[in-house]
Amino acid sequence: MNKIIYILTILILLTGCAKEEAVPVIVDFEFEVFNDDFSIPVQVVFFNRTEGGDDYEWTFEGGVPSRSVNRNPGMIQYDTKGTYTIELFSTNQDGEKDSKTIEIQIDDPVLVDFEVTNLVDNFAPATYALHNKSSGADSYIWTFEGGTPATSSSQNPGEVVFTEPGDHTITLEISNGRETYDIQKTITVAPFLISDFGFEVAFDDDDYQVPARIQLQNNSTSATSYHWDFSGASIFVSDQENPEVVFTHPGTQTVLLTATNGKETKTSSKEITFFTNTNLRTLKDIKLGVNSAHHANTIGSFYSIDTRKVYMASEMTSEIEAQIDLVFFGLSNAFTLNRFVNPAQLGGTTFEEFQNPRTTRFINSQELCGCATSLTSAQFDAMQDDALFRPMVIEETPGGLQSFDDTMQPRIVLFQTQEGTKGAIKIKDFVDDGANSYILVDIKVQKEAL
Repeated sequence: MNKIIYILTILILLTGCAKEEAVPVIVDFEFEVFNDDFSIPVQVVFFNRTEGGDDYEWTFEGGVPSRSVNRNPGMIQYDTKGTYTIELFSTNQDGEKDSKTIEIQIDDPVLVDFEVTNLVDNFAPATYALHNKSSGADSYIWTFEGGTPATSSSQNPGEVVFTEPGDHTITLEISNGRETYDIQKTITVAPFLISDFGFEVAFDDDDYQVPARIQLQNNSTSATSYHWDFSGASIFVSDQENPEVVFTHPGTQTVLLTATNGKETKTSSKEITFFTNTNLRTLKDIKLGVNSAHHANTIGSFYSIDTRKVYMASEMTSEIEAQIDLVFFGLSNAFTLNRFVNPAQLGGTTFEEFQNPRTTRFINSQELCGCATSLTSAQFDAMQDDALFRPMVIEETPGGLQSFDDTMQPRIVLFQTQEGTKGAIKIKDFVDDGANSYILVDIKVQKEAL
């Protein structure tokens, strides 16, 4: 019994001497920047990782809010650039305490942009001025594709020269040490200067007999001004881009174009040969259909000397009627009854009468009319000018003598237009193709009545 009492007494003494041990505070925290963007306004979330703490006091220098006693203070916003201190202080019931302090850097917004200005013009070599419109950065890297210089680290690199035509990319990369942004823009340098031109002769002057009207077609590249020189023309010079010129002298004439853009000057030239005016126009291989071909709209029977076109029934309008000089009336593919008819006298044919006709006189059958005026096939072929036409008096023969058949080949039909120009039709062939039969003719006619 005494032994038990002794052991209990010893245990009581030992328990009374023992002290309770304090819990330490170890402060720690992390933060995360919203969208990882340190440019104002900046929103930061803090995560408390403290161990052993019971009470907390946060201090956010420059932040909104600037203080918090919550374990996790939520979102803190910074609206002004700068370097700010963040402190977390923590204690517990055992009287233990600890703190942690860090600094956070808040930057101005980083915006990347620049402006490119072309100096003078964009013809090679072209000079461009660069103006940096970026903000929030402290380092700059420029790259100029095909430019001189090729790169730059200056905030504003000044002027850059591009010597080769084409598209060139300009790249600007900026950084504030933590964030990097870039932008690209493309400039286009115009092609090298080329002097070039073509020309088109007027429809009525396509035989290049003087006077001949020529329309110049300027095909130059990268030019801003032009100067033309002409020989044998009604004018000697022109500064128009696409002048129209009348050449009045036969022979080989020169057209010279000088093109410039202020940096380069280039020239080009062409020679054009013109001929003496014969006052004679030659039209070859014209098909004129018989009645069935005309009305079936396969081969027309109406011809205009002005437009040099054959017209079918379906193409006729009042405007076209007023241009028709020659009307061929071919009864059938037998070619037993054929004649050229005055457009103003279509009665007695299968054609509808014109509302606004021209007048043309014909001698269909020289062999029957007993006319003083005549022209042989050999004379027709040999004609180089209108000398044989000038003295001719062409009076329309009576209706009964105006018809012809296909027994005479070739056949010459003489005519005189409403304007007084005289001409001849050479019927070279009577082509039997059933309902699509036609005659094949050449025509020689004065350009102007003399």
